[in-house]
Order: sequence, then structure tokens, then C-alpha cells
Amino acid sequence: MTPDLSIVVPCYNEATGLPFFHERLSAHARKVAEARGMRIEIVYVDDGSRDQTAAVALALKPQGTDVQVVALSRNFGKEAALMAGLDHARGDALLFMDGDGQHPPEMIETFVGLWKDEGYDVAYAIKADRMDEPAARRTFVKIFYWLLNFGAQSRIPEDAADFRLLSPRAAAALRRLPERNRFFKGLSSWIGFRQKAVPYRPAAREHGTSSWSFLRLLGLSMEGLTSFSPAPLRLAGMVGAALAAAAFLYGSWIVIERLVWGIPLPGYPSLVVGLMVIGGVQLLVIGIMGEYIARILSEIKARPVYFVADHAVRHADAAGDRPVGLELPKALP
Repeated sequence: MTPDLSIVVPCYNEATGLPFFHERLSAHARKVAEARGMRIEIVYVDDGSRDQTAAVALALKPQGTDVQVVALSRNFGKEAALMAGLDHARGDALLFMDGDGQHPPEMIETFVGLWKDEGYDVAYAIKADRMDEPAARRTFVKIFYWLLNFGAQSRIPEDAADFRLLSPRAAAALRRLPERNRFFKGLSSWIGFRQKAVPYRPAAREHGTSSWSFLRLLGLSMEGLTSFSPAPLRLAGMVGAALAAAAFLYGSWIVIERLVWGIPLPGYPSLVVGLMVIGGVQLLVIGIMGEYIARILSEIKARPVYFVADHAVRHADAAGDRPVGLELPKALP
């Protein structure tokens, strides 16, 4: 029987805390399933973890919900893991959440209520505040979202998390998007429909440490900007226009000084500074264009976004947990 809701959980080096997380998630999912008369499955996607996350996930037993495990052949990144979960999920509606325990499973009931009772197609969690984070990181996040939404037709909510539920028609719309360089937060906002933000406070990690260093966050930010927003190119064009206007005004002033007041032309320092500024801006613009060209090249190559090493489905029925054997590995675009 096809599930009504698939809960997609990307995992990376979560072997220590995954069994405890699975118990919590299963308990809340089972509660919602019984109250709503729904069938729910949990889809764990191991993104090429370096520990035993895949083996631990494959050993998890259904606790009132179907359990599906998709183990990728290597680490392809979170966006690829989310896409793998999207491709393998059998449910009509989808719910995405992280496997580190910071996304509270208690909110599943809230999300399902917004979908079933109030007719929202996308219910997403948004951080109540970032006061527990360093000031530098908060500033970086504000700049990132300002750039991302600069001139955008569809605004992406600031501080929104990947923790969100998509109704069947919203999930179907997300599946129709063909690009390989994906930015999940942006795409799930871009599809439209009725959307609702739900404030939350991330729980503290009980096991392990976060793998998101500043450099990885910077890389993900560049991926999101260049795959979803033309803002860097537009800003580069505006900076170029501003420099050209400033150069024209400065040049006109020099001519007036020479012809009217007889002031000699400025020396080499101003010339060198001007060349350095213009050269730096040109290199910056070339670098930005290179990022976009790299995304175009990736789309043209059309390589698969990920490869699956192992895939298993375990069903839960009234007679007890009924395991299903491993399926053959496959590659999906």
C-alpha cells in the first residue's frame, strides 16, 4: 500500500545517535498515523558517511511505520541526498528533516495539521532567533539572504530550515523541476501554493558534532546563489555602471580644472589606484561569471546527481515487522 506521507531524513556520520533518533521519530510518526488514519514511511538517506551510519540505518526495525534506507555510493552533498529521498519516497506528501535530532519530531503533528486541517501546501520551520550563534555568522546569514532575495520574483524566507512538509501537489510540482544544481529551500518556495511558517528553536545535538564548517557553509551559499539567483550578476553590473559613471565625472572634472583654472593633470598615484580598482572589479566579475558557467557546464553534462550503493525497504503491518530484501543498486539522474 502506498504511504500517505514519506518522512525523508538525510544522514551524514550519525551512527551514534541514529537509533535514539529513530525511536523518537517513529513514536511521533506512529502517533500521527494512528490519529489521522494515515500510513507513514521513514526514508533514511545515508550521504556516504565515513562511519557506520549506513549499516546502523539498515539494521533499524520498523516501529509502526515503514522504513526505507537509501545508501549513496559516496558523499554527494546534502542537496543530492534530499533529491535521492525525493526520488525514492513512495508517499504522496513529503516531510524533510535532518537526522541530527535538532529538528524536533514533535512538530510533525503541527505540520500535518496545517496540511490536513487548514489546507496549506508547504509548512516550513523557521528559526525563532539566532541569538545563540556568533555575531559574525548572523551577519553572514543576513547578507546571504539579502543577496538571494535581491530582485527575486519569489522571496525566500530568511532563517527558514529544510525542515518542512509538502502536500501531494506541492511534492508533485517539486518533482517536475529538472535542474541538477538544486537549492531545496529556494525551489520549495518558488513553486508557490499556500505556504505557512512555523517558528521553532533547534534542539541541542545530543550526539556528535556538526559537519558544517564555515567553508562548507560558504560553498553551500555560493551553490544556492548561483543555482537560484541572478543577484551576483546584477550587482556586478551595477558596480560596473557606478565605476564607469564615477570615472566619467572624475575625467570631466580634470578637464575642467585644466582648461578653466590651469591646474596640471594629476600624477601617477591616482592613475595606479584607478587601474587597481578597475582590475580588481573585473577579476571579481569574471569569477562570478565563472561560477555561473560552471553550473551551466554541469547541467549540460547531465551526469547523475547521485549513485545508490544499497537500498532496502522494511514494511510494518498488523502482523508485525516484515522485512523486504535489499534491492539492486541503481543510478538516477
